[in-house]
Amino acid sequence: MKIGVPKEVKNREYRVSLVPGGARALIQDGHKVLIEKGAGVGSGISDKEYEDAGAAIVAEKKRLFDQSDMIIKVKEPLEEEYPFFHEGQILYTYLHLASNPGLVRFLQKSGVRAVAYETIQTDDGSLPLLTPMSEVAGKMSVQIGSHFLEKHPGGRGVLLGGVPGTSRGTVTIVGGGVVGTNAAKIAVGMGARVNILDISQKRLAYLEEIFGNAVTTLMSHEENIGKAVMEADCVIGAVLIPGAKAPKLVTEAMVKRMRPGSVLVDVAVDQGGSIETCEETSHDRPVLVKHDVLHYAVPNIPGAVPHTSTYALTNASLGYARAIANEGLEEAARNDPSLARGVNVYRGKLTCDAVAEAVGEESEGLAALMN
Repeated sequence: MKIGVPKEVKNREYRVSLVPGGARALIQDGHKVLIEKGAGVGSGISDKEYEDAGAAIVAEKKRLFDQSDMIIKVKEPLEEEYPFFHEGQILYTYLHLASNPGLVRFLQKSGVRAVAYETIQTDDGSLPLLTPMSEVAGKMSVQIGSHFLEKHPGGRGVLLGGVPGTSRGTVTIVGGGVVGTNAAKIAVGMGARVNILDISQKRLAYLEEIFGNAVTTLMSHEENIGKAVMEADCVIGAVLIPGAKAPKLVTEAMVKRMRPGSVLVDVAVDQGGSIETCEETSHDRPVLVKHDVLHYAVPNIPGAVPHTSTYALTNASLGYARAIANEGLEEAARNDPSLARGVNVYRGKLTCDAVAEAVGEESEGLAALMN
């Protein structure tokens, strides 16, 4: 199989989908790997490192796509990339289709077989390819919130950890999954007061086990969310429903009750966002101010630390990439239910229930379509 790795085009997206070691593994499996010129530079990886691993460097994006049976990316294709894809091609990347009906329509019309990192799910419910980026985004979310709480970007001028004789800042984390847990690690480490809300009593018990009395755990419902948001200096939206749109748990009415200069960080924005007042921002323009509250809603937070993120992502994604390349998508999906759950669009049909529901269509069984 010919495998293409294009340079990412999303705003300040410096990650690359394959490191030289991953390229070498695929080449040793008997495949050809094509790397767009400069694709790894943002992550500190030179073209020469890929060439030393046996990959071919391709200067033109169109030629790379034309020659590739499978495209491995980091982020979802942007409209400027649509013309490069061809029917039957495999796309393996983060897609977040529930909040992007335009991309759904393109993938259906193009005949691309699309595999989404974020819906590859093991039998125990874990999301092995989403987890490493959720860990990065969770840890960064509190760093980001702390920065924008400083006065010069427009924040309240609050130090989360405080100093003796002053009040510590308060961080409220809505969602106690991977993002929320990693956000709490940083918030606790900074010395903040930390509230974590989740709908699972079992998860809250686990969080109390690992953090002890360094955090306050609360059952996630409207009353508790409202109180915890109102008292917070920084709110982290960390809710995830695999493949589906994030629920709007932090309402505009809650935001209006926050103190001026407080900060909201919506990590779930690439799934539509869990904070009602958030709109997608970018690394170039990361913050919008509404109701005197700073809203940070950048959909590719881990792209700001590409060296760490690129290697963490390849660690998780390479095994599935090798299975697809070695066995073909259909056989690999038959052999691994986790991978089959990652197939979102197959020859024009939606095969992920959550995505189909989000865009108002019916999903179809992948197994039947592959027969």
